Amino acid sequence: MIQDLRENYDLAKLEREDLNYDPFVQFKNWFDYAVSKEVTEPNAMTVATVTADGRPSARIVLLKGFDEKGFVFYTNYNSLKGQELQQNPNTALVFCWLDLHKQIRIEGKVQKLSPQQSTEYFQSRPKGSQIGAWASPQSSVIKNRDILEENTEALKAQYADAKKLPRPENWGGFLVKPTMIEFWQGRTSRLHDRLRYTLEESGGWKIERLAP
Repeated sequence: MIQDLRENYDLAKLEREDLNYDPFVQFKNWFDYAVSKEVTEPNAMTVATVTADGRPSARIVLLKGFDEKGFVFYTNYNSLKGQELQQNPNTALVFCWLDLHKQIRIEGKVQKLSPQQSTEYFQSRPKGSQIGAWASPQSSVIKNRDILEENTEALKAQYADAKKLPRPENWGGFLVKPTMIEFWQGRTSRLHDRLRYTLEESGGWKIERLAP
């Protein structure tokens, strides 16, 4: 029975003194640890958006970079998430590494990366991925998969001699500038550790413990 499924979280604990004062350094520490433990797709994250009529919407995408400015991912700007983020820049990210009993929640606002940054990343991708971005009208209703296959074959022929493709104008990156980052460590008896960074007006970060 689903109601009987349980996991005892007892791999680690998270104390205030364990945290770096800088949440981006703390994120890097946890992310590097997830990579070292060979977590599957450690950069996979949920991106939550809000539709024009206030309904939540969420999907998994891949983190493609982060620094003290924020967290970066790329998408088709005409996709559902692209449109929703341009209408309402508020977003939330979630990383969940179940094998490590760790979770990170991030809230903030997005801004588009510059065309130059988006082009540089786009053309660094495998050629097949570049073709895929052109071939798929992401989030649009299509009659069948044949449309994607036909678009792909046509693009392969068109760019057969090219090492890289031009970037579609409707494809690029978003930078999530966080105002809140929460680190969650699973503990026994569901008494989990939750420590939250909140961005203050001064530009500094306030750290608080939350009840599980």
